[in-house]
Amino acid sequence: MTVMSEPLRNPSLDGALIDVVADWLMEQALANTGMVELVDGCCRRLRAAGVPITRALVSYRTLHPLFEAIWLVWEQGKGVDTFEMPHGATGNAMFRDSPFFHMVENDIPFVRRKLVGDDALVDFPVLTELHDAGVTDYLAAHVPFGKVSPDQEIGDGMFLSWATDRESGFSEADIRALRRVKTRLAVACKVRIKGEISRNLLSAYVGSNAGAKVLGGNIQRGDTETLHAVILYSDMRNSTRLAEKLEPEAYLNVLNEMFEATAGPVIANGGEVLLLIGDAVLAIFPCLTMGAQAAAEAARKATMEAMQALEALNIPRRERGDDAISCGIALHVGDLTYGNIGVPQRLQFTAIGPAANQVARIEALTKVLQRPVLASAAFAGLLEEPWLSLGSQALKGVTAPIEVFAPPNCNQRLA
Repeated sequence: MTVMSEPLRNPSLDGALIDVVADWLMEQALANTGMVELVDGCCRRLRAAGVPITRALVSYRTLHPLFEAIWLVWEQGKGVDTFEMPHGATGNAMFRDSPFFHMVENDIPFVRRKLVGDDALVDFPVLTELHDAGVTDYLAAHVPFGKVSPDQEIGDGMFLSWATDRESGFSEADIRALRRVKTRLAVACKVRIKGEISRNLLSAYVGSNAGAKVLGGNIQRGDTETLHAVILYSDMRNSTRLAEKLEPEAYLNVLNEMFEATAGPVIANGGEVLLLIGDAVLAIFPCLTMGAQAAAEAARKATMEAMQALEALNIPRRERGDDAISCGIALHVGDLTYGNIGVPQRLQFTAIGPAANQVARIEALTKVLQRPVLASAAFAGLLEEPWLSLGSQALKGVTAPIEVFAPPNCNQRLA
């Protein structure tokens, strides 16, 4: 959109064009515009209206197990880059020495700094970096989303900043325009942030696919569908003994290490973890979206990576004299009933059906046959590389015996 690529040359800012930017932001609050598109669209429209911004930043806290905050950095001609800030970022020196923390600490909504000329004030490390990059003027704002609770130093809200490289810096009309647009941008962003947090939480607790279905309206008991999938089930060995031997915190650390080793490769290979059941993992690789052979290959790869991760985890454990961590993994293919079960007031999004029971029974065979990984014939038949048949085996609670297979490159016995 070349019409927005350069600011207007009219030295007096056109208030009508700022009205257009403000109205556009309010429209986006009711739309499904993503955060990147929202920030990019706002910045481009501000330039088209005559505000000479060359760089902008939008930062907000979120709820996510992997990171604490999101930074969106817009630069003229480059668009928006997204940065995920790790937990603890608001406590590090970079943030504490920033204009953002200065606003929070002193309860002020704005910070304005000219970076060149007689009235220049470069009193934060980031301003030195911006000055060296050619920035002449800087404006930052803090927009809280409600009151800060007593247990929070920094509440929910947004930080924004705008910078220009125009020799004369921002005019007073520019500052008024930015202060006016600031609230509209925050309102539009807040709507998106709340939706983003909902998706993050549902993805973390029920899985990305299940979370999308819940947000899409599948929230009543009985909202289910039939799903054909490759199913992976893993169960930790000697967990009862470890739980009795270790302090609760130490045992939880072991469980987290186990889940990272087993569930982590599932997610990395495109699968979805449906349940963490005590010390067990139930996961699926949907055949409809991935293709049956691709789903089986992804599950095979995730299984081998899990075995490797456990072995790497056990090297320092053995050196310390700690018990090794191991698990059994079973792989199967079948139809699952996928959706909401429970009571109307408390639901669980999960998968049930004969195939889910069978994969758990196959995993139980790993103890009997002393093999860390076993699979059904239905799974082994989807692989290009043949697996080793261990013959027909009876499964507890299953009428007919089934043929089970073990990977040829994973013959080590279970401890």
